[in-house]
Amino acid sequence: MLLMRALLVSTYELGRQPFGLASPAAWLRREGLDVELVDAAKTRLEDSAVRRADLIGFHLPMHTATRLAAPLIARVRQVNPAARLAAYGLYAPLNATWLKEQGVENVLGPDDETHLVGLARNREPGLESEGTADRGSAPRPRRLLFI
Repeated sequence: MLLMRALLVSTYELGRQPFGLASPAAWLRREGLDVELVDAAKTRLEDSAVRRADLIGFHLPMHTATRLAAPLIARVRQVNPAARLAAYGLYAPLNATWLKEQGVENVLGPDDETHLVGLARNREPGLESEGTADRGSAPRPRRLLFI
């Protein structure tokens, strides 16, 4: 069995570890994924990390973070077109149409770790997780028991 690799990217945390990266990373690691975290405000997003990833998630907790993600999304799409791209956080569903125009396939809301894990589990083409719909019309995720 191949080890699934996830890359979670924050664009605007300025060196503070965001809960929006830490919590999803814990959930994905519990499921056996290799998870790498990048705060792009402090550390360059390396092409090698992008190439290794099967799932790349962008944490979008605010408008500024969302707009700063656009050039990174374009670069990620170019460097690793096979990776599944997801955006999650408070501003992801508010910008779902724009994000999909940028190449993001899956738009999730805040505290949506269960759906992010579902995306990682359902990597095979043709399978859809319950979290692939725009969060504006989908039911709210179950209450999380934080790990």
